[in-house]
Amino acid sequence: MTFDDFNCLNRRDLIQTGALLGAGIALAQPLPLLAQSGALSDVRAAALAGKDTAIKRIRDWIALPSIAAENLNMPEGAAYFAGLARDAGFTDVEIIPTDGHPGVFGKIDVGAPRTLGLYFMYDVKQFTPAEWSSPPLEGRLVERKGLGTTMVGRGSANHKGPEATFLSALHAIRAAGRTLPVNLVLICEGEEEIGSPNFRQLVTTPRVLAALRSCDGVFMPTTMQGLEGNAAVELGAKGIIELELIASGNKWGRGPKNDIHSSLKAIVDSPVWRLVQALQTLVTPDGNTPAIEGWFENVRPLTEREKSLITQAISPVTEGQMKDAFGITHWIDDLPFPDALIRLAQAPTVNIEGLVAGHTGPGGMTILPNRAVAKLDFRLVPNQTRAEAVQKLRAHLDKQGFADVEMKVSGGYDPTETDENSRLIRTAMATYRKLGIRPDLTVRLAGSWPGGTFTQPPVSVPVGRFGLGTGGYAHAPDEYLLIESTNPKVAGLVDSVMAYAEFLYTLAAID
Repeated sequence: MTFDDFNCLNRRDLIQTGALLGAGIALAQPLPLLAQSGALSDVRAAALAGKDTAIKRIRDWIALPSIAAENLNMPEGAAYFAGLARDAGFTDVEIIPTDGHPGVFGKIDVGAPRTLGLYFMYDVKQFTPAEWSSPPLEGRLVERKGLGTTMVGRGSANHKGPEATFLSALHAIRAAGRTLPVNLVLICEGEEEIGSPNFRQLVTTPRVLAALRSCDGVFMPTTMQGLEGNAAVELGAKGIIELELIASGNKWGRGPKNDIHSSLKAIVDSPVWRLVQALQTLVTPDGNTPAIEGWFENVRPLTEREKSLITQAISPVTEGQMKDAFGITHWIDDLPFPDALIRLAQAPTVNIEGLVAGHTGPGGMTILPNRAVAKLDFRLVPNQTRAEAVQKLRAHLDKQGFADVEMKVSGGYDPTETDENSRLIRTAMATYRKLGIRPDLTVRLAGSWPGGTFTQPPVSVPVGRFGLGTGGYAHAPDEYLLIESTNPKVAGLVDSVMAYAEFLYTLAAID
């Protein structure tokens, strides 16, 4: 989920390109130097020999869409991934039920001194085929100017492509006749794209929890390179809550119980306006700052070290690139660019994803709707928690006189933080440097992933994301993953496979 331009941003991968929440914009060494000789030359030979199979592995997985939001192919998706895990060498692979969609658990125990945890997801976002230039389930190879040959398909970048690439590294190590240098513990969920509502239940299953607590850390395979070749090393991510607020005549006791003619607005209350009024209380009049009572009381401001990492990352061309990509001319409050980036990392948010009420088709229908729904997401920063935020939101609505406005929380989790001196982070930094890649230490992903489930009790281990290569348009049409790179600074598939192999061997050796 690293993207080639800022149009590719999604809710977990905001501002990946250029490592804008971190330090050290610099050119990487050309990738032809990467891992072509040395201790893992036999693994590289195996990765090259298995390249076609690796491409097919990604394409075949894309062909089976598991979409949690639509309850589409979820048991099939878990079973398919379980097969991929077994094929890659995992033993004791088990599909574990939850109160929602199932997860997959497996291990590889080679008796090594160190154990690495792996976080995978098998669900993907929804898609509308008519919006794609290439069929979203075919995984076609498509040339992309300035990058090379890409595979286009839902899940290619987010997140089946990087995960299948990591599995290909395990295949290459085994094909080279080697034993893995570390033990592996795998946990894969099917609800990441709906806010991981049952992930904690999965992680705290006794046999899963016992295995995870033995890990030196947990990492998520991800394409982390920008177009200049540098790779981000994240120290955290914002948390998230996804929910709906619903106003209805039935619940309110005012307004119609069914849609009625709009002429009656002269004498009948409107649940839609009721919801609009409730939404207005959540933020300041400009819509930019949460106004929920007590929302900021536990927010931890950025440290001077963290602010320094952000400002060191700013390049002369970055602001213009971002504005052009977003189609904007100003930041909030006309902030200077450094202040805008600090706010991006530091500020919790209240965002309206969508509003649904009454007639939404062509033309007018002159009705007074009986029900209105707002889909919202809330980004959380340290030291906020999901539980605290949900409680405060409900208390705020009640205090403001909107006790009738329903809250339906669909998912979410706490923010993530990992010590930059942890072995996992040092391994990522060391691996990138070993491969001639400039690592950019970043403060916090402005998007979200459920790493906090691992960093908090009862697991309490470091987390991170790692990987070479690039992709884009996650959550959007024409999502893609780079396969054959024409950019000498950015890894294609084989170099990405080798990066994961190098990471495992570095983790085994680092102090």
